[in-house]
Amino acid sequence: MQIFLTLLIQLSEPITAMVIYPFITKAVRRTGITEGNEKKTGYYAGVLESTFFLAESFSVYPIGRLSDFYGRKPILLIGPLGLSIAMLSFGLSQSFWWMVLSRAAMGVFNGNIGVSKTLMAESTDDTNRADAFTLMPIIWTVGSTVGPTLGGVLADPAARWPHVFGKLRFFIQYPWFLSCFAAGFLAFVAFVLSCGGLKETLPSKVKQKCVVESSPLLNETSPSYGAVDTTSDSPPSNSDVPPTTRALLGDSKLRITLLSMAFLAFTDMSYEVLIPLIYTTSIPVGGLGLSPYQVGLILGTFGLANGVWNWAVLTKILKKLGPRKTLIVFYSFFLVHFVLLWILRDAAAYAGGVTPLVWALLIFQLFVSTAIVTAFNAIHLLIVTNAPPNALGSVNGLAQMVSSGTRGLAPIFASSLFSFSLESRIAGGHLVELVLMGITVIALSHSKEVHHIVSIFTLIPPVDESDITTAVILTMLLEATELLLQTQILPVQVVDMPNMNSEQWVEAPMFH
Repeated sequence: MQIFLTLLIQLSEPITAMVIYPFITKAVRRTGITEGNEKKTGYYAGVLESTFFLAESFSVYPIGRLSDFYGRKPILLIGPLGLSIAMLSFGLSQSFWWMVLSRAAMGVFNGNIGVSKTLMAESTDDTNRADAFTLMPIIWTVGSTVGPTLGGVLADPAARWPHVFGKLRFFIQYPWFLSCFAAGFLAFVAFVLSCGGLKETLPSKVKQKCVVESSPLLNETSPSYGAVDTTSDSPPSNSDVPPTTRALLGDSKLRITLLSMAFLAFTDMSYEVLIPLIYTTSIPVGGLGLSPYQVGLILGTFGLANGVWNWAVLTKILKKLGPRKTLIVFYSFFLVHFVLLWILRDAAAYAGGVTPLVWALLIFQLFVSTAIVTAFNAIHLLIVTNAPPNALGSVNGLAQMVSSGTRGLAPIFASSLFSFSLESRIAGGHLVELVLMGITVIALSHSKEVHHIVSIFTLIPPVDESDITTAVILTMLLEATELLLQTQILPVQVVDMPNMNSEQWVEAPMFH
């Protein structure tokens, strides 16, 4: 029950964060802030998406720190209650800046996500912790499924179901309210269930409770004969006092792990932001021209398949390779993700629509995306492994602050770069994919040497012979990327492809 309630609270973050993705472009345009220019939508959509994670990054460490002193349960319960209120506020928003304020409130109330991971660690031990932590990415996947599905299916109900909602002026005036209400209701259910079922796990609080329950006679009034009151609380020992933030950051392994989290979260969030933008942008401008309803169904279906795939297959890979090597290998798959997005956009532009080939490429692109969840599973285990036992709340707060901070920067960066790419037509409008591939290569650049995988994703300097396979895989990926850039085999102006023979196809330039 403890694990279930913790996961239920964790489920609130991806649902509330991603419920707006299918309709965010239409919501931004409806406010009038873009003044009818579709190419500017990405800038403002990025602000909305970033606000959530930036606000979360500022609140998550103080909240985690508070949980080390006052307990996990009271701090944890504030989140889902506040989220339900903030979601209603967003659904009732009609101006862009009110949407920004509501998203900021969601981020603040989601600042307890680090505490939930701490409670998960304290509710398990070395024998079952890896199994419990494999559930966390699956919960994120479920939330990433439910959120966009609610956002896509329930958005603008007056237009979708005119016979039911078309006569209700409320849903015409607030087309996104039903989606937001559904997401907020799920968060409120998590709050109600956790109020009665969640147990405190902070070691110092549990220890105090055990002392009181095991010594009932000490609580009874009795003559003291001038002796010291034995029922008074004793000061905490040095081992119970959480280390300072400076002391935590003085640990080199922890610093490297946090930097790993930063790169992973930034790259992942950039990718997630590009998906709805590319899917909903019209084909002539540089997207696929899908509707919010289609995007919601696509992401929802993918999320279910992703959860099953990770639970059945990828978690076994994590157990076999270990978290460090798993993180390196699966992070490198981002190179494939961005190349596939490039090809997907060009294929739709060349065909003039979403053909069966485009759908096949889209399905393959989503299938490759399953690697992302396993990478996060690995980094969560590394964080717990490198955290002092008496500072799990603080360390998880730091990790979540780093993750939320980079997730807050990524939407502004990726969506703005996407809009700039469309406007400038640099690299045929694919500058955003090139830059993100470059960031991925930089993160993996030190992996080329077989016996020196000391990149930001490595915690143990020189590797042994068992790591050679991992290093060879990364080396091949990086060399393939360099070869792609050197030979320039991908054409940008795909509309000219019918006029090319086979030799011209191979020599077609990437950059113009």
